[in-house]
Amino acid sequence: MSFPIPHLSTPSHPLAPYGWDDGWADTFAPYAEQGLLPGRVVRVDRGQCDVVTADGVLRADTAFVVPRDPMRIVCTGDWAAVDPDGDPRFVRALLPRRTAFVRSTSSQRSEGQVLATNIDHVVICVPLAVELDLGRLERFLALAMSSTTGDALLGDGTPSPGYEAHPLVLLTKADLVPDAVTLSHLVEDVERVAPGVQVLPVSSATGEGLDVFGAIVGSGTSVLLGISGAGKSTLANTLLGEDVMDVRAARDVDGKGRHTTTTRNLLVLPGGGVLIDTPGLRGVGLWDAEAGVGQVFSEIEDLAGRCRFHDCAHVSEPGCAVLGAIEDGSLPERRLDSYRKLLRENHRIAAKTDARLRTETLREWKRRGAEGRAAMAAKRGRAG
Repeated sequence: MSFPIPHLSTPSHPLAPYGWDDGWADTFAPYAEQGLLPGRVVRVDRGQCDVVTADGVLRADTAFVVPRDPMRIVCTGDWAAVDPDGDPRFVRALLPRRTAFVRSTSSQRSEGQVLATNIDHVVICVPLAVELDLGRLERFLALAMSSTTGDALLGDGTPSPGYEAHPLVLLTKADLVPDAVTLSHLVEDVERVAPGVQVLPVSSATGEGLDVFGAIVGSGTSVLLGISGAGKSTLANTLLGEDVMDVRAARDVDGKGRHTTTTRNLLVLPGGGVLIDTPGLRGVGLWDAEAGVGQVFSEIEDLAGRCRFHDCAHVSEPGCAVLGAIEDGSLPERRLDSYRKLLRENHRIAAKTDARLRTETLREWKRRGAEGRAAMAAKRGRAG
């Protein structure tokens, strides 16, 4: 059974706790006319997904939505149009994504992998149980700061101005650093590599910082990202007030945990807001993140604007403001090395992606040409 889509009473809509608003209602209107049902994808696995609708959670097949393109497959956080009935049910279409967190896959095809969609907050969990890996954090931040205007990911080429996913860095397991001065220094170290980003120490064991964190994620949709053992599922359980997500202790030797979360799960928080818990990430390859890299390393890009030469490579050129900052100690050399590394990686991925798209386009032209020649030959045969 379908339901009317209210435009003026969104707060009372059955899907309002999941983020439904007037904008989604307007976008969904053409699908409502087709008798389809709106819902939000809360979990995906093995070619099927769970979609929450006004009628409850439905199990739907995802094969109808271009399964061969990894950037267009159904993802946790998507808003979907699904069959109101039938066996099996299908996701018939995805609504254009407002934002998305995307990383490159480990395959040789240089494809993007969408980890979560329609998100307002990208929460990067950094455990204090192990030594800070600032390079990894810079990588996460570059991707988080690129998680905007996600409509183009569905191929319609229409940007969504005004939508943006805001990063937040959580220093989890803060109770393992009982000395306040040491903890303050760790926060300062992270703030130096996360310009303009809030850095918040939290502890699920003591409750430290959870009131502030709960207020931040109490509106919109937030995704938890980080390595295994970062405490993401424990945080989710704490905010939910019950043990929904499976949790195992991290190893003492290196602070790493097993992948107890194996799928990305969308959860409604009792105090408001939506949370997407994700499996631990071993790696996060960059994907179309040049703008994000520029934001993360904004001080380097500001310095580059003061160099004598506009095409300065910051290697040995005279009048290089970047090298000058390294010499006077105001810019750590590690920071410049990380900036160069991420830019090279992003350019390499972009070049490989362009080459792959050119190859696939050429293959498609050849296929259509062959079909056209075959159709013409068949037509001539009938005419003869």
